[in-house]
Amino acid sequence: MPIIAPSLLSANFLELQKDCNMLNESDADWYHLDVMDGRFVPNISFGPMFVEFFRKATTKTCDVHLMIEEPEKYAEVFKKAGADILTVHYEACRHLHRNIQQIKDLGMKAGVAVNPHTPVHLLLDVLKDLDLVCIMSVNPGFGGQKFIPGTIEKIKALKTMIDQEKTNTLIEIDGGVTLENAGLLIRAGADVLVAGNTVFKSANPTETIQLLKKAG
Repeated sequence: MPIIAPSLLSANFLELQKDCNMLNESDADWYHLDVMDGRFVPNISFGPMFVEFFRKATTKTCDVHLMIEEPEKYAEVFKKAGADILTVHYEACRHLHRNIQQIKDLGMKAGVAVNPHTPVHLLLDVLKDLDLVCIMSVNPGFGGQKFIPGTIEKIKALKTMIDQEKTNTLIEIDGGVTLENAGLLIRAGADVLVAGNTVFKSANPTETIQLLKKAG
């Protein structure tokens, strides 16, 4: 079964406790927390303080996705806030291997995200060091965007790389994940589905999470 990581960016910020309680009682596996700085992406979301609040609200994995410039300056802060997984963007890291080692040395699992225009073969030299690769299936910065179809071939290409290199790297898909395409993503090789509006705009979020778990 896939790992389901609802994106809290799509939650109702006036009723966060209610939404956290729902996720805690649901079949969701992870909390996906998108941190945006208004520089790397044209939007600002939340910072370490919010991650700390979410960490206190759950025992589930906190999957923190840094859509920010110079992520190395903030890795330790997010570790202290409670991140279990810290994902940085390939496009934001001048010294990617150093960034990955910093995350691991702090005791977190390390992820690297790639934007829609970035080919996955660029990760070959660091794949053995990665716990997770996040393939952006929309352009990062805003929720509710439509899934980019070419993502399917990127998933397959990355899955082939992982098999050839014999690593345990998870493939995470972030953006435009729906009940309609979830099965296709899993069959292509995805391990983790990040779902925002699909979960939180659903009439029955708990049931939607169950359906995502059963996809594929």
